[in-house]
Amino acid sequence: MTNSISEIRDARVIFVIGSNTTEQHPMIGMHMLEAKDRGATLIVADPRRTQIAQFSHLHLRHKSGTDVALLNAIMNVIITEWLVDLSFIRQRTELIGYDLPPGEEYVDLSFIRQRTENFDDFEKRILPYTPEVAERITSVPAEDIRKAARLYASEKRSMLFYAMGITQHITGVDNVRACANLVMLTAHIGQPMTGLNPLRGQNNVQGACDMGALPDVYSGYQKVADPAARRKFELAWSRPLPDKPGITLTEMVDAILSGKIRAMYIMGENPLIADPDMTHVKKAFAKLDFLAVQDIFPTDTTEYAHVILPASSFAEKYGTFTNTERRVQKIRRAVPPPGEAKPDYEIICNLSKLMGYPMEYREAHEIMEEISILTPAYGGILHHRLNANYGLQWPCPNIDHPGTTYLHQKKFSRGMGVFIPVEFIPPSEPTDSEYPFILTTGRSYFHYHTGTMCRRTAALEREDPECLVEINPVDAGRLGLRSNERVRIRTRRGSIEVKAFVTDTVPEGIIFIPFHFREAAVNLLTINAVDPNAKIPEFKVCAAAVEPLKRKAGVIQESRGVISTA
Repeated sequence: MTNSISEIRDARVIFVIGSNTTEQHPMIGMHMLEAKDRGATLIVADPRRTQIAQFSHLHLRHKSGTDVALLNAIMNVIITEWLVDLSFIRQRTELIGYDLPPGEEYVDLSFIRQRTENFDDFEKRILPYTPEVAERITSVPAEDIRKAARLYASEKRSMLFYAMGITQHITGVDNVRACANLVMLTAHIGQPMTGLNPLRGQNNVQGACDMGALPDVYSGYQKVADPAARRKFELAWSRPLPDKPGITLTEMVDAILSGKIRAMYIMGENPLIADPDMTHVKKAFAKLDFLAVQDIFPTDTTEYAHVILPASSFAEKYGTFTNTERRVQKIRRAVPPPGEAKPDYEIICNLSKLMGYPMEYREAHEIMEEISILTPAYGGILHHRLNANYGLQWPCPNIDHPGTTYLHQKKFSRGMGVFIPVEFIPPSEPTDSEYPFILTTGRSYFHYHTGTMCRRTAALEREDPECLVEINPVDAGRLGLRSNERVRIRTRRGSIEVKAFVTDTVPEGIIFIPFHFREAAVNLLTINAVDPNAKIPEFKVCAAAVEPLKRKAGVIQESRGVISTA
């Protein structure tokens, strides 16, 4: 997040796109509802009528995979109705002495063309996306698009939030760029109660990325390909380092099948349930010569492991986590690890010594000291500073720095902002007569990710014991389907059988299945198409068929009642 969670309660407009916030980030969702109670306007863009959408003043129920068209149309309204605040542009162009005509907040866009990067090209690409054009693509009424644009642009304290509903597409990077264009166009960045605020999907995702758990960077997003950055880490670690980035997880699966990868080491991940096109993934993992898995519980992935390394949970170790608002927080061991389990860093250090590189840390705080030396944004973050407060937000460059509550206060890290225009690209797999539904996946309120922890909890299993497919009442009526009847969901990659849940949470033509349930693993169905830049899979859109299974005389018979929703 560019801004902080504590700012949400004082925001005046909250725009949530691609995030089921109250169910998946309930603490942040609580702050959003508090802001609404204090008079804030809540706008939600989501194909499903989620809980947060039910609380919203305006629900933009766009078709899955059409985020770019929707966001571009919102920006079209902002540009054509001159809803652009010059004060932000003045701050970012060093024209502090520029005299704005008295009482005039919004002026001709020629000023922006002259003082920002790539605005001309951006404007040309945005102008064709009128609300009427977007309505044909997204199914959102043109007047609702105009209303959202005016609400978001006209209030200075406007915050934008997104989650995996934005990123898990073949256009995930474009979707994020469109969000960035929107906050820059409206000056909703670099100020309190504004910002571009991604809500991370798993615990410590922010911290893992900060520490270099990406194929092209060291800690602090210092590029592997940058000779200066590489030299710094080589000197610190006394070893030569490669100058070429590695590959992403989705690319690794294909590399196994092609013979380029023969061994793998997995920490705290369950790709045999979490990754798309599971049949493809299983085929790859069965081909590995060696697989080591480091985790706190057995998983579907450990079934393929040659070695399992028992790790300790968060309550059994010392260290830090970094949350979604960039806040580094200290954790303290509450109980000792059971059996042979060890903290992750101890396992890694022991392996490193066995492989010929001595890696010695007496305590977790020494690792934090090394991080602060090598990572500029963490330069002032040390364990003793985390004792007396709720943590520190990076960037925190030195020991006297209080941390940063919101980013880009005076300028962007690159200097001037640059608009990156993006075009609408349809999802990789369109519906047709055989597969007339759009299948989208996500999480339920009571479970988390692949269920390796939460599904061991009796209370959560009691609340949400089995996989259900959400289907709209109109679609269910056409199929002669009622809630709790079993159906087969089929895609070009496989099929699963689940019970139907007839609900208007999903619109016509869309079905939703959570991915927590190994006995009805929805990722047997999802497509392994990925964003060309980030390589993130398109979990949110693939073409599917729904086939009711009707019970007659004690025998399950298949009904080929596939319908067309075109």
